Amino acid sequence: MAYQALDITRDGEIAWLTLNRPQALNALNAVLVDELHDYLRALYHDRATRVVVLRGAGRAFCAGLDLKEQSGGGGVDVTTAGTASVFDIQRKMSDLVVAIRRLPQPFIAAVRGPASGGGFALALAADVRIAGESARFNAAFIKIGLSACDMGVSYFLPRAVGASIASELMLTGRFINASRALATGLVSEVVADGELDAAASRLAHEMVETSPLGLRLTKECLAASIDAGSLEQAIYMEDRNQTLCVRAGYIAEGARAFVEKRKPRFTDRG
Repeated sequence: MAYQALDITRDGEIAWLTLNRPQALNALNAVLVDELHDYLRALYHDRATRVVVLRGAGRAFCAGLDLKEQSGGGGVDVTTAGTASVFDIQRKMSDLVVAIRRLPQPFIAAVRGPASGGGFALALAADVRIAGESARFNAAFIKIGLSACDMGVSYFLPRAVGASIASELMLTGRFINASRALATGLVSEVVADGELDAAASRLAHEMVETSPLGLRLTKECLAASIDAGSLEQAIYMEDRNQTLCVRAGYIAEGARAFVEKRKPRFTDRG
């Protein structure tokens, strides 16, 4: 379908998912949230798309909830809505990060400018974050009278940077800039803003050089192992994955490519 607030482009097996409301710093309004849900639902069964790069148009990644739309009557007025309505709105927002986490495709967040509130949550839900030098992140929810524990931030952030830094950022709503984000492990790379798309593209292309099944199972197993209750639980998942990849025949091509000193040519085996 044609989207109003999203722009989707393709580079082979890589999808570039752009939040496209630059005039509003790509803030999350009702249209953008609905369109993200529509795209993510279809993506689950899209075997032609193996990696997704998530970015924002213009000078921002995402400024969080569109407060101007809220105050201007463009959305449901949560200050007067009933409890059930507020809960439904909240769950619709938080389901976005659950969907990103559950999808088999790795997500790369390419962050330029502010990633605040819900934008911070979307970046945290991605598997890898690359930052431009202008990137800055904050749990803005607490600045507007809410809890900073929103849209998975209380789950993802301490796993990325540890409890102390997560507590500092969430209890104050402070911004963390690109250089400190790199030092704390919040992002894996910082590049000049003009090089951000190229850096994300390089990483995405490295991912699609792997086998289709191996890539999907690696994302799934990483997510499960982070929450595994023991080493044995993680190993059970790993053993299952390796057995499936061997039986799918990818190891034969991988071994041939190694012996012949070339890149493997993997195809989706269905």
